[in-house]
Amino acid sequence: MKKLVSFALLLVVSIVLAACGTDNSNSNGAGDKEEPKKLVIGASNVPHAEILEEALPLLEKKGIELEIKPFQDYVLPNKALDEKELDANYFQHIPYLESQKKEHGYDFVNAGGIHIEPIGIYSKKHKKLEELPKGATIIMSSSVADHGRALSMLEANGLITLKEGIDKTTATVKDVAENKKNLKFKTDIEASLLTQVYENNEGDAVLINSNYAIDAGLNPVKDSIAIEDSNSPYVNVIAVRKGDENKEEIKALVETLRSKEIQDFIKKEYKGAVVPVSE
Repeated sequence: MKKLVSFALLLVVSIVLAACGTDNSNSNGAGDKEEPKKLVIGASNVPHAEILEEALPLLEKKGIELEIKPFQDYVLPNKALDEKELDANYFQHIPYLESQKKEHGYDFVNAGGIHIEPIGIYSKKHKKLEELPKGATIIMSSSVADHGRALSMLEANGLITLKEGIDKTTATVKDVAENKKNLKFKTDIEASLLTQVYENNEGDAVLINSNYAIDAGLNPVKDSIAIEDSNSPYVNVIAVRKGDENKEEIKALVETLRSKEIQDFIKKEYKGAVVPVSE
């Protein structure tokens, strides 16, 4: 009889404990809570990482946790994306992306354009492009993908003429057809070092990408002696591995970076040195 009573009590206690466990699970909502989706994105410090930081709370509202990995060069972010260390990167314009795909065989796609960084020409020796003397040395990035951009800008300002019929986004120094001032081009400087070259007063003029200029405390609009106009085709994009552009979290990232909140932030923060795009 005692054994039966003990067994009955044990059974009741087991049922009560099981019920309590179920009640606790339901009451804290753990079973219903959906884990946030995580995106790891590589970006240049300025302005890309800063723009992403501004977008963090907006993405959190969409259930996306964003981890930003900063890079200081133009090579490693694509390498990391290819090796699946990143879900996306945000640092490069379209011509550079295309050149990297061709050179390294990367299977990347442009998931959406976000902004343009007008490239500027800087000089400590001359206040205007017209003041450049004959034989002046023009220093440009070692990135061939930027040469067409720089040369097009010099042509637009009447300093050189490029060969007819060429694709100016892929132009090189060899495509200069007319060079009235016999300008000399130095093209072996890493892009991230151009601001130091400028501070060292090397050459007569230095073409510097705005992200590096801003990072070094320069104001591209005020400090350059000439700046690319906003119709530039060099849109900075979100790059992903092919197929990932259709992921909901990638679409949400691009949508957020193109939102009015982020566009207004870019305009206010960079005052023309970075120009937002919406398509």
